[in-house]
Amino acid sequence: MSEMSITLPQQGALEPGSEIDVDVQWDLDRPTNRLELRLVWNTTGKGDRDLKVAKTMHIHDPELKGNERLTFILPWGPYSFSGKLISLVWAFELVDVSSDASIREEFVLAPGGREVVLLAKR
Repeated sequence: MSEMSITLPQQGALEPGSEIDVDVQWDLDRPTNRLELRLVWNTTGKGDRDLKVAKTMHIHDPELKGNERLTFILPWGPYSFSGKLISLVWAFELVDVSSDASIREEFVLAPGGREVVLLAKR
């Protein structure tokens, strides 16, 4: 079974607009023509799920086992938030496009590294 990992410079929270290095490692069962590291956000909760790929970087013709450091400039938004009915979550996804195998590392994107919490009106 293929193994992949994503390591962020600090776990959990990142500042909008900052430049970060993302380390990826892989140990594949079979050759692939491309790995993709995707910066994505999605909504969870009630209603339809929205998903947006903000940026994709490619690793072409990777060896069966390897690692790479990729540099991203994070977008200014939307901020990570949680509400009673819906939340917005940011993540990096490493995908083997030949097999659709993937892993995901979620993080908070917001000023001060604090997720925005939406409170119900009283």
